[in-house]
Amino acid sequence: MTQFNDQLALQAGPEWLTSKRQAGLELFSTLDIPTESVEAWKYTRVDVDFTKLRPHGKRDVVSDVSALPQSVQDRLTGTDVGAFLVLDGPDVVYRTELPAELTARGVIFTDLKTAVEQHADKVQQYLYSVVPAEVPDDTTIAAPGTTPSKSPDPSEGKFSALAAALWTNGAFVYVPRGVEVELPLGSFRVMSEAGTYTATRTLVVAEENAQVTFIDEQDSEELPETYAIGAVELVVKDGARVRYVSIQNWGKGVTHIQRQRGDVGRDATLNSLVVTMGGTLSRTEMQSYLRGQGSDSEMLALYFANEDQHFDHYTLQHHAAANAHSDLLYKGVSDDRSVGVFSGMIKVDLGAQKTDAYQKHRTLMLSSEARNFSVPQLEINANDVRCSHGSTTGPVDQEALFFLRSRGIRRELAEKMLVTAFLEDVLTRVPLKSVVEYIEGIIAKKVGAA
Repeated sequence: MTQFNDQLALQAGPEWLTSKRQAGLELFSTLDIPTESVEAWKYTRVDVDFTKLRPHGKRDVVSDVSALPQSVQDRLTGTDVGAFLVLDGPDVVYRTELPAELTARGVIFTDLKTAVEQHADKVQQYLYSVVPAEVPDDTTIAAPGTTPSKSPDPSEGKFSALAAALWTNGAFVYVPRGVEVELPLGSFRVMSEAGTYTATRTLVVAEENAQVTFIDEQDSEELPETYAIGAVELVVKDGARVRYVSIQNWGKGVTHIQRQRGDVGRDATLNSLVVTMGGTLSRTEMQSYLRGQGSDSEMLALYFANEDQHFDHYTLQHHAAANAHSDLLYKGVSDDRSVGVFSGMIKVDLGAQKTDAYQKHRTLMLSSEARNFSVPQLEINANDVRCSHGSTTGPVDQEALFFLRSRGIRRELAEKMLVTAFLEDVLTRVPLKSVVEYIEGIIAKKVGAA
């Protein structure tokens, strides 16, 4: 595809990165768009003409917060991040610096493009190590003579290959061994040009016994035929703790496709929260690869789809080592003519004894026209494990709604109260007050109770 080759030629960088980009684009050109015949994409179809895609225009740096989009200004008044980046399309338009004491201890927080120039050794070591251009082969290691799971269909890597080749910028976080970053770090990604695409990448590295929280927010106005494609790589070394929060609130008309994956070492912990509220079509993958013994992964998600929104969440809890624990809780709300999709897999490798894994997905239906598809799955190749999965889908409790309305509470506010209560057991597990308040505000707008 000529236009992608031209765009790749504009991406400056060292030889190793150019080689990786070219390999990604070559792979992209050989792959089909995943269709309903691919199990992991059975309920979601992305209709995109790649020949018509054009990159989001460049944006200039601004010197004052007042020049940022209003949605970002509103968030900055209520956020508790210690330092942040603001990206508009492909460019960082505003940033704050890390506190001096963290910089002195070796913590790095910058945009990925700058990191390639100033911290090339670290970026080269970890970039593409967790989310490569191709879809990772998460085939379960099974006993001899048995049939392991099928390898992923190559087409599942179509969009990650494009992101690997044409990412323009993103965030880079590096926390050295034994350093704890108390205040969260964050990035605010916005788009402001309809009919374009952006490809971004986030790389978070926590060395042994380090600790960090990263909040990744996406927001825009209504942008018809616009695409946000991304990848998130979370490297959690032995004994480290990483909390990653993704809040997607794109405007109507945006198609959001993002693969997020964590590589979790021995006695390390990865806490993730995925919030999906915006865009017209959203496909988010969250995967935890529990590489080390005693590793732990908590995977939380909230979504609220209304009007004609289509939200697809694909998850993987891959237990590759013994004595690891994972806990997934995804809760969603579907209204109007929206579609919600959840496909989750727990894989336990041969030898991953004493695995303790849970997976729960629940959906609240506010409309008889909304649709929901839920596919929880297990694949276990060890004989001393504790694993469970389950899914429930049901309408709002009419008795509870009647009770609230009989007390003089208008319907929109009553529904907001019931929806918030339904999502509360996820929100209470998030120790970030400003994030919880922001999510509750989005929910209120969704049900017309703001």
